[in-house]
Amino acid sequence: MSSKTDNVNLDKYDEEQVKLMQEMCIVVNEKDEKIGADTKKNCHLMENINKGLLHRAFSVFLFNSENKLLLQQRANEKITFPDLWTNTCCSHPLNTPLELEEEAQIGARRAAQRKLEHELGIKPEKVPLDDFVFLTRIHYLAPSDGLWGEHEVDYILFIRGDFTFDDIVVNKNEVKAAEFLSLDELRKKFNNPGDWKYTPWFKLICENFLFKWWENLDDLESSKDVLTIHKLGF
Repeated sequence: MSSKTDNVNLDKYDEEQVKLMQEMCIVVNEKDEKIGADTKKNCHLMENINKGLLHRAFSVFLFNSENKLLLQQRANEKITFPDLWTNTCCSHPLNTPLELEEEAQIGARRAAQRKLEHELGIKPEKVPLDDFVFLTRIHYLAPSDGLWGEHEVDYILFIRGDFTFDDIVVNKNEVKAAEFLSLDELRKKFNNPGDWKYTPWFKLICENFLFKWWENLDDLESSKDVLTIHKLGF
């Protein structure tokens, strides 16, 4: 699949982030069936999103042994949604054999492991593939500005372990800041954000699911809805 991008100049953006825009995302239909592939750049242009271009993504929610959630503030260098707070890691499985594999969401799990190391320096051995718990999928659309946006089928992945800041080496080109927050701390910040501004997908997940899931961390099986694709924000 090829989309129109010839008229989009990336010269004003960060060089490392521009390179990442050439990664090949998995293009899907609303049933999350693969129908092609396209660049990250093409998949995030509102011109293409408005024509229906939809891609596969994942969102990781990483909890420590105190059940605190690791949040990140996206770097100013990010082309989409810079400077906003969001869940631990959000990105895309790529159109590669390992990340295209769908059984037990293994492709999305591999992508999550890869990006946790890229963005936060968390080593793969700290986040084994089998430790990710797949809860559900969310289909949402959200503009970032007049040019860029998101239109994704987003795999929600929870993982809990003995994580500390010693496990984290922030990639400053990706992440401006990181914080562990308790459920009550995030609920208070979410209801009274102050200087904190959130990505649209994180807001949607908080408003619809996160706090209920969080209260049931010891029984995530009861929160799973693996067949449904929840359509939010339309």
